Order: sequence, then structure tokens, then C-alpha cells
Amino acid sequence: MEQTKPKGLFARFWPYLRKYRKIMIFDLACAALTTVCDMVLPLIMRYLTNTALTDAAALTVQAVLQLGLLYLVLRLIDGAANYYMASMGHIMGVYVETDMRRDAFDHLQKLGHTYYSNTKVGQIMGRITNDLFDVTEFSHHCPEEFFIAGIKIVASFVILCQASVPLTLILFLCVPLMAVVSIFLNRKMRAAFRQQRVQIGELNARIEDSLLGERVVKAFANEEVEKEKFAKDNQAFKQIKTTSYRYMAAFQTSTRMFDGLMYLVVIVAGGLFLSFGLIDPGDMVAYMLYVTTLIATIRRIVEFAEQFQRGMTGIERFCEIMDAGVEIFDEPDAKPLQVKKGEIQLDHVSFEYPDDHNQVLKDVNLTIRAGEKVALVGPSGGGKTTLCNLIPRFYDVTEGKILVDGQDVRSVTLKSLRSAIGVVQQDVYLFSGTVYENIAYGKVGATRQEVEQAAKLAGAHEFISQLKDGYDTYVGERGVKLSGGQKQRISIARVFLKNPPILILDEATSALDNESEILVGRSLEQLAQGRTTLTIAHRLTTIQNADRILVLGKEGIEEEGTHAQLLEKKGVYYRLWNGMVEAAGV
Repeated sequence: MEQTKPKGLFARFWPYLRKYRKIMIFDLACAALTTVCDMVLPLIMRYLTNTALTDAAALTVQAVLQLGLLYLVLRLIDGAANYYMASMGHIMGVYVETDMRRDAFDHLQKLGHTYYSNTKVGQIMGRITNDLFDVTEFSHHCPEEFFIAGIKIVASFVILCQASVPLTLILFLCVPLMAVVSIFLNRKMRAAFRQQRVQIGELNARIEDSLLGERVVKAFANEEVEKEKFAKDNQAFKQIKTTSYRYMAAFQTSTRMFDGLMYLVVIVAGGLFLSFGLIDPGDMVAYMLYVTTLIATIRRIVEFAEQFQRGMTGIERFCEIMDAGVEIFDEPDAKPLQVKKGEIQLDHVSFEYPDDHNQVLKDVNLTIRAGEKVALVGPSGGGKTTLCNLIPRFYDVTEGKILVDGQDVRSVTLKSLRSAIGVVQQDVYLFSGTVYENIAYGKVGATRQEVEQAAKLAGAHEFISQLKDGYDTYVGERGVKLSGGQKQRISIARVFLKNPPILILDEATSALDNESEILVGRSLEQLAQGRTTLTIAHRLTTIQNADRILVLGKEGIEEEGTHAQLLEKKGVYYRLWNGMVEAAGV
């Protein structure tokens, strides 16, 4: 992806910084105070040196003590100002980081399935954690460092010109050359740091993939394969990071060389000016101190350059998240869905995936009556899951429309639509937490009694009660401490608690053993009572009692009817059923 210009990134970043402009303004005021304190010392040394050489009698004890007291007061002011900069300045950065992470997470919640299908979770996590850590430092130091540098460079130029205009002009001729070299190396550094961020995201994704699939890795004894894949990504990261540090080293080295060049100018040109009486000894002392301050300022900017580039890269990668298009959203005039019966109608529905334009459904017409139990069967890739994903608007139809009780799903709010639909999937996802928390996820603010009642309806209460801590048992990441049947019944309890009028069962029992399938099947039958239900099934024995069975294929709905009617037709369903019976007989 092409890099965004710094000006554009600052424009995107400024609204976050502007929110805390009062803190930033006071921080810059403190920065100005510390700068003034630093700039006064050379003037004091200049006064002491010139007075000692020209009028030693005027350099009384009282005068020296007054200068010392002045410097002490300035240092106390400097200490207080520096404390504010170091504390509130960084805290302001934390505020900005928090706001950006909030907005990034909010935007991620709006993004559709297509984005997550094409983006690795490790990359996303890297962008909203590590990248924004650097933005914290950038938020504080960027305005502060450039403000201090600006004051010191301008003030040094003005004061040095008072000592010797020719010498100052000769000295400042080094600055444009330094700027050209710095800009060139800065661009190289930024490109390298961006590559570094991308690769650390790949590395995180690799680690996450391997650790989450550790059971599969061990089952196939493929530890060495995982080590090789990790080593490849790890080496790539090492190479990129090595390149970035080489650019950084070149940047720092060039700056040190310019430091030496500026000192050389002062030593040679200043020494000649001093020998010809073109500059006073006190002015030369002050000149050297101001040059030291100027070089220290430039060096500080150089040290900040790495942090600056990391911050810019962090902002750029944050903007990439925020620029990801929201495909599924509420229309401006969207109204809450009013579910009266739960009838679903597909009117000339066609769909193709937006990223690869693979058409899955074409001109499908279907009406599912309120309370009807409809089963979808057919070969893989026939569009069963896709059809079910279109109803809650996980994707939007390419052509046609879907109606719930006569209301186009695109004209109602997403929250009301999805609240009216319960989904039980084959791949159950349980959050890292307790059994109680996972069931309660189905209804915000649910009472303990409601959770337990939902578990009883799902046939889960008995096994939950036998767990070590009952409903407070920790289920592990993705429910790893529970069996497949137990996880499925908890997910069913979650939907019972939600109590939606429309139910979608996406191969909910296909991954279970026979005993678990029977137990879960009973729970699903209980759950489906009085609800409009769509069931996707590969095991045809689980849908024999469906009110209607639809056979989906490349041509759309190829057959429909009850189990008995479809067997009589001796078509696609008949062949699927006989194939299953023969396989079971073997």
C-alpha cells in the first residue's frame, strides 16, 4: 500500500490531539519556560567573562550572588515545568491513544465478514495495540520537541548574530545540507519501520495460528513444520528490523558528522575572528555554549526521529483500519423491525461474494411461513449457509430482496434484525470466562434465575451442576475445557435466553458423536418450538420431521417437499438419502 504523506496523516491525527489542546498548550508553555532557562546560562557566562576582562571591580560578591540566585530561581521553574511535561504530557498521549483505540475497535465492530475473511487477526491486534503505544509518545513529544527546537534555533540565531553575524551565517550554512540528508534518510527509515510493523503483524498471526491449533499440530506430530514456518517469518522480521536499524544508524552518524562540522567551523572561524579582534572573549564563550545548545537540540531531534517515524507509521496503520469500508450499515431512515409472525420471504435473490465475485445464489424465490420448520440440504457449495447468512445481513444480497413479515431487511436497523434471529452454528464459539457469562451473553442484564432456566431448557443444567464450580466454572479459551456436546448445549442455552422468533441452525449437530447428537437434538427440538426455523443439515436423519425440505444446488432450489414426498420423487434427495443409508450399512 502506498504511504500516506505526513501532511495527510497529521490532518487525520489532529482531531484527536485537538480534544486535549488545553493540556497541550500548557505543556508547550512549560516547554518554553524550560527553553528560556537553558538559554539564559550562556548569557550569564558571557556577562561574567566580559566583566572579568574589562571591569573586574564591577564583579562584586553581591553581583555574583544575585546572578546565582537568578539561575537558582530559573532552575526551580525549570524543574516544575519539566515535571508537568513529563507527567501530564505523557498522560495526554495516553488519552489520545485510548480515544484512537476506542474508535478503531468501534469501527472493527462495524466491518463485515469480507474484511475479516481477508485480514489476519494478528495484524488487526498489532494495529490497535503495539502501533498505538508509539502514538502515545508521538502525541506528547512531536509538538513539544519541534516547539522547543524552533525556539532554540531562532533564539540561538538571534543571539549569535549579536556576537558575530558573519560567523553565525557561516555556521548556519551547514543547516540546509543537514536538512537534505535528514529528509532522505527519514523517508528510508519510515518505509523500513512500516515494513517492520507489517511483518510483526504476520509474526503475531503465525504465533496465534500455531498456538490456537496446537492440538492439531500435536495430533499430526508437525511441531517441526510449525518451527520451520515460524523461523521463516522470524528471519524475515530480523532482516527488516536490521535494515531499519542500518538506516537509523546512517541517520544518526550523518548528524554526528554535521555536529563535528559545526564545532570545526566555530573552532577555526571563531579562532580567527578572535585573533583578529572581531569578537570578544566573552562573546566567544557564549558563542560556544550556544552552539553546544544548538547541537544538543539537533541531536535531540535526531533521537526523536526514530520515535517520530514509529508514531507516523502507527497513525498510518490506524488510518488503514478506519478507511476500511463498512459494507453493512443502517440506512438513514431505518426503523426497528416489527416481528409479528416471523414469516421470511426471498424475492428473486441473487448473491455473489464482493471480493471474488463468485456467484452462489441466482434468482432464488422462497417463502417460509411463520412457525414453519424448513430444512436446507444439498451438496457443499450449493449456497445453504450463504442463504442463511443473508437473512441477518451478514452479507447483503446482490439482487432482489429479503423480507421479514413484509419488511425489507435493508430498511430496518441491524440491531433489531439480529436481535430477532438466533443462530446456532456447528463451530461453537465460547468466550474466555465462566459458563454463566457465556450463557448470559444471550441477553444483556439477565438474572441468575433466567440463565439457569435457559440452561434447563437446553438440557445443559445437569452437566453444568456437576462441574467443579457449577455455573462459575471457567471454560478456558474458546471453551477448551468442555466437550463438543457441552459447548453446543451452552450455545443453545444462550439462544434460549435470547428468545428470538426466528431460528437458524447451521449444521448444529454434524460435529458431535451419536450420544451428544441425540442430547443436543432434543435441545434443538425444544428450542425450535413455536419459532420459524431454518436448519442446514448434512445428516439427513436429523431433519426427517421438518415441515419442508429444500434441496439446494447450482440451479437454486432443485426440489422441495416433506421427507416422504422427496423420497417418492426419487430425485436428488432420494440419491442423497440412499447414499447415506448405504454408507451407514457399510
